[in-house]
Amino acid sequence: MTDAADASRTDGLLLTLNAGSSSLKFALFAEGASPVRIMAGEVDRVGSEHATLTLREIASGQTRTISVSSASQAACLDKLFELLAEVTAETRLAAVGHRVVHGLDRYNEPQIVTSEMIDNLQRMVPSAPEHLPAEIELIAALDERFPDLPQIACFDTAFHRDLPRVARLLPIPRRYETQGVRRYGFHGLSYEFLMEELERSSDPTAATGRIILAHLGHGASLAAVRDGKSIDTSMGFTPAAGLVMGTRSGDLDPSLVSFLARTEQMTAARFDQMVNHESGLLGVSGTSSDMQDLLMREEKEINAAEAVALFCYQTKKWIGSFAAALGGLDTLVFAGGIGENAPAVRARICDGLEFLGIELDEIRNDANEPLISARAGRVAVRVIRTDEELMIARSVYRVLNLGTKRKRSRS
Repeated sequence: MTDAADASRTDGLLLTLNAGSSSLKFALFAEGASPVRIMAGEVDRVGSEHATLTLREIASGQTRTISVSSASQAACLDKLFELLAEVTAETRLAAVGHRVVHGLDRYNEPQIVTSEMIDNLQRMVPSAPEHLPAEIELIAALDERFPDLPQIACFDTAFHRDLPRVARLLPIPRRYETQGVRRYGFHGLSYEFLMEELERSSDPTAATGRIILAHLGHGASLAAVRDGKSIDTSMGFTPAAGLVMGTRSGDLDPSLVSFLARTEQMTAARFDQMVNHESGLLGVSGTSSDMQDLLMREEKEINAAEAVALFCYQTKKWIGSFAAALGGLDTLVFAGGIGENAPAVRARICDGLEFLGIELDEIRNDANEPLISARAGRVAVRVIRTDEELMIARSVYRVLNLGTKRKRSRS
């Protein structure tokens, strides 16, 4: 494991890895004054006999897809590096950046991975059993392959490190707070990217106002941001809380645990499986966790229609509650697969929120334009394509001072 003091290698390519519960997104960046993506891809359905690895070359637009028989994300690395060697002459890595889902109270900014960090992450596994084991295994596999390669952990909870105490507290006995049980929030890499994009927008003051960020995808959450800091967020101690999602339930009556234990002898492990993998849009519709699929089905299938309606209704409620917490609203941002690509969902969410100053321009919304609010609306409603991989790459640059070193060498 590379120590922080030894992480000085800067020539080569930068690899970013974003492990989900059954997927692995990756991107390859060329090093320069800032990271430039040259390839990107994803391994879908990890652990399934139908798993595939897709690699897209940015310059040519060419895409290659191969089958992979791998039981874990780490086991996919052999095929990934084989494919990279076939399509690029330069395969030497300067660093690897990882999305790490949970940092608890210990890790609030991107850091170089050390042996001590791995030990701490192992102890944190009960807090995020759906994600941390795969992320730790990826780090270990790369360390075995490239023992001198700097690896940077970018924590998805770090964006919410400044949550006010009243937003952190969970209404359970105080002794659990000393064990780290509180609201953390997630999708932090996405939110950090969205805030940087707001700063780069035609109205850079937007990043300092009262903002609601809506990351709506297979995993979905919202964050309330004021003066550039997260003051509340819908996800809680784990990513299963908050808004209804693709297969996650979001918030539930906690007494369901004991009810199902009594009526169905459901164990805690079985309940966890249900709320993370069998609920949400999939559970309500009974057919699909994919919003586009449900939108196509809703006219003929009442369950699909109700799943879409529930998602839009809950998102609207979260926007209303966060506007109250913020004391008003200046900017609403839609991001994520649903937020970026489903005009009908955005329209249904915003319908009825005119009292907050939210009004959409129908033509702009249908065209997925960057600014979709009507001129008469007091709130700027934006669509921003989030990019967690680029945010990871930028974080690696900052930790290792890559861009700074490159600029100095040219001066």
